[in-house]
Amino acid sequence: MGLRRSGALFATVLHTTLLVLAGAARAEDRAHTTARLAALYPQDGRRDLTGADFDRFRGAGILWCRNPDGVPQKAAAAWLIADPSTVVLNAHNFRDRRLAVTRPVADCYFQIGGRNYDFDPDSLVLGTAPGADSLHITDDWAILRLHRPADAVPQPLPEPPDLPVGDIALPVTMVSPAGHGNYRGPSSLERCAIRRIDPPSEDAIRRARHDCNDGYGGSGSGLFDEAGRLIALQSASLAMNSRSPFDIEFHYGSALLLEGGLLSALRGRTEAGGRR
Repeated sequence: MGLRRSGALFATVLHTTLLVLAGAARAEDRAHTTARLAALYPQDGRRDLTGADFDRFRGAGILWCRNPDGVPQKAAAAWLIADPSTVVLNAHNFRDRRLAVTRPVADCYFQIGGRNYDFDPDSLVLGTAPGADSLHITDDWAILRLHRPADAVPQPLPEPPDLPVGDIALPVTMVSPAGHGNYRGPSSLERCAIRRIDPPSEDAIRRARHDCNDGYGGSGSGLFDEAGRLIALQSASLAMNSRSPFDIEFHYGSALLLEGGLLSALRGRTEAGGRR
């Protein structure tokens, strides 16, 4: 009898322990899900892009890259700009902070309007200066040429944004065709604001600090002004998924304005007619 009671007691304790562990695991899973879907700031006004949005914000595309198993995965936002064969995106899709190669161009392709287009793998132009040994926000841009022109309307060649250095309050719309890892939809749009323009870098490109929500995969999102002009390209955000209040010094998004060396490179391609 004592052995039977001891066995029953052991079974009861084991069952209770398993229930507790299962509950803890579910709680941990919920915590991970919450963290993955948490916005950058407490307020989150993002919504899915509609067909009308794609018509307005032309050239919005997605960079897809194959993982080591050869499976294509969304990598970042990318933009068809100036002509149907020119794609602008972030340099950090292919280089790390020390400019080491993280993935070859041949492992990636551009998607726009539901169609896929291969890149010319030898066409990569990076925003870093010759001899540079690190990647910064203001040179975190790259230009690639498509193997064949896309059947899509590109963004027009941007005009340099006429914005002062210093604190401002400029309403913008962040358009993220590749979505964000902390947003449930496949793409997103949000009304937000640029809060400060930093002094220009050596390449005459300035960083814009903004309060737009961002998440992994949102690199390369376009920031458009009230007139619908593309003025900046998202590069990075601090403390991802933190839901912390915006702070101009410690917790903000960083975008590079479409000016200086980037705009000069785009103008050069336009003047050359996109010739290979």
